This record gives sequence, C-alpha cells and structure tokens, in this order.
Amino acid sequence: MRINGKYIFPFLIILLMACGTQNVATAENPIKKLLSKKQFDTLFPHHDTLYSYEGFVAATQKFTSFATEGNDLQNKRELMAFFANVAHETTDGWPEAEGGSYVWGLVYKEEQACLKKPCPVYNTGGMSNYQPVAGKNYYGRGPLQLSYAYNYGLAGDDLQLPLLQQPELVCKNGTVAFEAALWFWMKQQKPKPSCHEVMCGKWMPTPQDIALNRKAGFGMTINIINGGLECNTTKKDVSDNRKERIGFYKDFCKKMNIIPEEDCDCVVMGNYK
Repeated sequence: MRINGKYIFPFLIILLMACGTQNVATAENPIKKLLSKKQFDTLFPHHDTLYSYEGFVAATQKFTSFATEGNDLQNKRELMAFFANVAHETTDGWPEAEGGSYVWGLVYKEEQACLKKPCPVYNTGGMSNYQPVAGKNYYGRGPLQLSYAYNYGLAGDDLQLPLLQQPELVCKNGTVAFEAALWFWMKQQKPKPSCHEVMCGKWMPTPQDIALNRKAGFGMTINIINGGLECNTTKKDVSDNRKERIGFYKDFCKKMNIIPEEDCDCVVMGNYK
C-alpha cells in the first residue's frame, strides 16, 4: 500500500493504526466491584421498581468519590452505611413482618404522612435563594427523603436538574432519586461534615467534636442526618428510629461479610443545633 507515494509494509500499517487509535474502552464502575445486582436484591428483596440496581449504579457516576476514597473495609462500610440509612427512611417493615424488619427497605418513594396532607411545613426556603414554587410541595421523597424547598433547590443546582420546579422528579425517576440521596450523603453542610467524609476517613474531629463525643463511623451519619431528634436521647419514639438504623447497618454488614465498627451508636454524641 502507498502512503504519500511510498510503499508501507502491512505490519507497519498495523503499527501506525495502533499508535494513532485512542483507547475508548470505559472503565467499569467501581461500585459494581463492591456490590453486584444479586447482592443488591438480597439487601432489598422487596424494593420498589423505582429503586433499581441499574439506577443506583448510574447515579454513582455523578459521585465518583462515593465508596472509593477509603481502604477496602472503609469503602464497604460506607456503602452499607448509606444503604442502612436509606433503608430506614423508606422501610415498610416491622419485627413480625415476613423475613423480619431488615428486608423491607427501599419500599416507599414518598413521605407517607404527607400524601393526604401536603405538609406545608416543608414548603419553605428559609433565608436561601431557593423559595418554593407555587403549587409545589417539598415533603420527603426518594431514598433519603429529600425535604424542604431549600434542599430541593440546592440539590437541583448541584445536579443540574429542575428539582425546585419539579420536586416530583425525585420519586418518578430512579436515577434522579438516587442522585438526590447521594447528593445529601456527599454534601458538606457546615458545621456538619458530610456522611461520606466520616465513613471514608477524611473527617478530622475538632477539639469541640471530641468534647461532644463525636467520632467517625455509622453513629456520626445518624447525627448528620437526624441527630437533633435521634442522638443523645432516650425517648423511645425517636430512639427506636436510631436503633432501627443501627439494626439495618449491622444486618447489612453481616450479609455482606463485613465487620462493622464496635460502636455504631450516637446516643452519647452532642447533636448539631
């Protein structure tokens, strides 16, 4: 074959083609190495069709640091900590339910108490730029029950989605549902660290944190998500919620052959005001 008037031998053509061709193969999502579809279905055998394994994996592509920045054990614990909290927020289980309490996560898509009543308490943007849109309601939706207009607005901006204008997307599109949950998990909202930081080992407690018994691990994720109610209290109605989160976490770790932290609780932690 001639190139620019010169003869090129076949093996040189092959070499030139190889050198001039970019490798377009896409690396496999690291989450798939931590969790298979079969394992996902084992943790969530009754999950709503909105919450698919494929939707979850797709959502993690926007959050490449999720469950990848720690060592192997830290990454696995972070994944189970995320799942334990979303399971609690969306559960339809109870101790006497078929299979027990911990197989009924990812069932509910919306905050059940707000389906008949709009729960106007959530329709506030506070002092933020994200004020509620007329006719829209901002009660809990999705795996972590994203709530309040300012959270929908901020998440929407970060995810480049119209969540303030269309909050219902969080319970109608499975990938968006998981993206919204992962957004909250990964987002540092000072003075709180992110749940991701405390599970992957990046968070460094301040002297004040140490004085308030705050330490990295699953208990700290409870403190970040709902510590004002569930941590540092013995009131049964709310402490049962905390215990259920811990129960999910330990059960999921056991099913995945992961050793959880010795102390997974936040009962003695100071919460955030």
